[in-house]
Formats: sequence, C-alpha cells, structure tokens
Amino acid sequence: MAPVQTYARIAGALFLITVVAGGFGELFVPSRLIVPADAAKTASNILASDSLFRLGFAGYLVEAFCDITLTLLLYLLLRPVREDLALLATLFRVVSTATFAVIELFYFAAALPLRGADYLKTFSPDQLNALALLSLRAYGLGGGIFMLFYGVASILLGYLMIRSGYLPRILGALLTLSGIGFVVYNFALVLAPRYAWSGLLAPAGLAALSLGLWLVVKGVDLAKWKARAQRNALLAPS
Repeated sequence: MAPVQTYARIAGALFLITVVAGGFGELFVPSRLIVPADAAKTASNILASDSLFRLGFAGYLVEAFCDITLTLLLYLLLRPVREDLALLATLFRVVSTATFAVIELFYFAAALPLRGADYLKTFSPDQLNALALLSLRAYGLGGGIFMLFYGVASILLGYLMIRSGYLPRILGALLTLSGIGFVVYNFALVLAPRYAWSGLLAPAGLAALSLGLWLVVKGVDLAKWKARAQRNALLAPS
C-alpha cells in the first residue's frame, strides 16, 4: 500500500505547486502588464518587461505539467470509490488542460505584433498595439470558457472524495463548491457577462491549497482505501 500514500503525497505537492505557478502566471503577471482599456500602455508594459511576460508563460507550463500528472494521480487515488466517475473526471480534466493550452497561445502571441517584424510594417503602431491587446482579451475570455470542463471534473472529484471515507468530506465538499463556481462563472460569462462575478472562483484556490496541504501532511487513510479497493475487487465481474 506504500505507493498509494506516495501518490497522495505527490498529488498534494502538485496541488501546492499549481497554486503558486497558476497564481503567478494567471493572476500576478497579467495584473502587472495588462491595462484593459489602454492598448498603448499594455504594449509598453510588455516591451519593458519581456522577461516577466515570458515567466508568466513559463508559470503556465509548470501548471500544465502539474495538472496532467495530478489528473493521473487523482484517478488512481479515487477509482476505488467509483472507477467510471473517476475516469470521467479524468477525461474532463484532460480536455480542460488541452483547451487551456490552446488559449495560452493567445497570451504568447500578444507579443508578436510588438516585435517590429518587417511583415508588420503595413500596420500603424496603434493598430499593432490594438492587435496585442485583442490577443490578450481573447486569452482572458478563453480562460473563462474552458472552466466548464475543469468545473465538472472538480464536482465529480469532490463527490468521490465525499463518498470515499478515506479523505475528509469537508475537502470534498469544498472541491465540489469550487467546481460549481467554475460552471456558474462559465455560463454567466457566455450568457450574461455582466453577472460573471470573479468571486465565484475564490473557492477553487482555497480547495487546491487545503487539499494540497492535507495530502502532503496526512495523505489518505490507507486501511479504508485498502478496504474500498478489496471490496471493488470482490464485486468486479469475473
């Protein structure tokens, strides 16, 4: 049973790294560079802080690596509860990570019009600045839209944690709440943007931080995990 506890510790560490890398790449860096209503100022910030701009993208790469690995570990930890739902959550997380990878291209592409390439000389500086800001706005919008997939995965994983018996129900409930927040924010962003309140996303950070700390410090209840796994093995069709 040692590998199960090892998986739990690794998953906890990845949750914590994701909080730091995601917070840096998706919140801190954009807040320092993007001025929503000022294309010229945004372009100036990107050119003046090229290293910070690139570090923001690197933060995403770290987050994506953690998300993919974490998806596998969560499946392994939670499949004794219900393997079909654990697999479904895995698929939703994979789609969300892949979708966000495409969206991140808009973030990195924002710098292309600002680099003075010869093929862009037909555009005026104001037009180039507007193209950069448009790319960043598309990145921000796409980041909100992908949350539906991540939200559904979080709801499923939270439900499995609540039912597991070997992880705290309160953490499962918090993860479920964060998933509901993602889904509601997503539909609000699509159907009624003025009601897309960013506060709906707050439980996600708290859930990831709490779950990460718990898994690193406590891991899972091995006796109950083993009992679940053995019970499923007995019930499985021969």
